[in-house]
Amino acid sequence: MRLSRFFVDTPLGIGEHPLPEAQAHYISRVLRMAEGDPVQLFDGSGQEFRGSLLEVGKKRVTVQLTEAFAGQIESPLHIHLGQGLSRGERMDWAIQKATELGVNEITPIFSDRCEVRLKDERADKRLQHWRQVAISACEQCGRSTVPVIHPPLLLADWLKHTLAQLKLVLHPVAEPLVSHAKPSSLAFLIGPEGGLTDNEVEAAQGAGFHAARLGPRVLRTETAPVVALSVAQQLWGDF
Repeated sequence: MRLSRFFVDTPLGIGEHPLPEAQAHYISRVLRMAEGDPVQLFDGSGQEFRGSLLEVGKKRVTVQLTEAFAGQIESPLHIHLGQGLSRGERMDWAIQKATELGVNEITPIFSDRCEVRLKDERADKRLQHWRQVAISACEQCGRSTVPVIHPPLLLADWLKHTLAQLKLVLHPVAEPLVSHAKPSSLAFLIGPEGGLTDNEVEAAQGAGFHAARLGPRVLRTETAPVVALSVAQQLWGDF
């Protein structure tokens, strides 16, 4: 029997814990779990907790946690992804797959060819939605630490404040990715659906980024992070 695993956005420990209403509804009404069913919880601290359902009601679910243990080890390569904002499900896909591939931070980027405009309340809702996408990906892939989803930034601001030992900007007409000494931290910049302009690539290079391409074919904005992060984890991470 597969052990159900859930993220809880409050510190956990051995003992009884009531679950948030949304999770209580999902467990009781969607999964139709019952008292005594085993569960595994994590709170993003790197720790995991096993226990069982103590109480299952329509609006209240309580768990009894009896065992704490170290969660999945994170990649030694700390990765910050600057992802150009894209429409529809493309951004969700990029965040989901980047989480599965071990990214530590994601910043949605406003650039010249970005067709997405977010303001005020809508921006807050999208940020919460993206964080839930990352949480769901962690629940599925076994990660015990949830990546940080930063509020969207203008490209110029992200370039100014992003620190990493190795910084790469993907560009389809750049030279192929060359060998670099193994870094401890990496920043990846990936453009939106229309790509980055030449001026934006030059600005990234002026901020210490190396322009690189991953192969002969132009990748979609949601495909590029999957390929880039896979290559990075293979070269310098835990693949």
